[in-house]
Parts: sequence; C-alpha cells; structure tokens
Amino acid sequence: MNTGGMTRLNAVGMALSDPNRVRALMALRNGELCVCQLIELLQLAPSTVSKHMSILKQAGLVASRKDSRWVYYRTAEQEDDEFIAALWGLVVDYLAGDKVTEADDGAMAKIKRTQPRNRC
Repeated sequence: MNTGGMTRLNAVGMALSDPNRVRALMALRNGELCVCQLIELLQLAPSTVSKHMSILKQAGLVASRKDSRWVYYRTAEQEDDEFIAALWGLVVDYLAGDKVTEADDGAMAKIKRTQPRNRC
C-alpha cells in the first residue's frame, strides 16, 4: 500500500488548517514576498510567522530563498506537481471575493510601497 499520498494530503491539510497560513499563502499568489512583509500583514511575531512559513514549506506549498539576511517566500512551482496545481486553483477560486482576502490585498498594496530592505 502506497501511503505517500495520504501523508502528503495530511501535511497539506494541516498547513491549510490555520487562517494565518492561508492568508500568507493568498498574499503570495501575487508574487514573492519578504518575510518582513508577511510579518507586517499578519501582525504576528517574527518567530510565529517563521513557524507558519516552515509548515507551508514542509507541505510543499511554498518555497524560499535567502538574500543576505532577508528571506523571501513564493508559491511552490506547480508545473511538475498536479496535486499542488489543482489544490492551488481550488483555494484561489474559493477565496476570490473573500472579505479577509480583499482586506489583505489592500494592506499588501500599502506594504509593498516600502522596499523590504527599508522595512526589515
């Protein structure tokens, strides 16, 4: 019996079970963000945001890169992963027009006006 699919589904389910992780994931749909931008959006402690992002990364939903002392997150590559591509489509479609998502989009527009290097 192949349990890899079950394990992965459980990891993704856990990652999506927290509203702050879903908010972070939705913010990333418009492009790469510095962790300091996510901290400002979510209004959480840096260690809490880092933990949330670690869970999303372990589930294969986001990827990261480090540039000097800054860490940037983006959505995971979907081209080679049918499961993530299908899930991502469902999440984005389902949350289109959601009040929290719309408020976060407005907040991110303001946050993005300041370069991450000037914020962190």
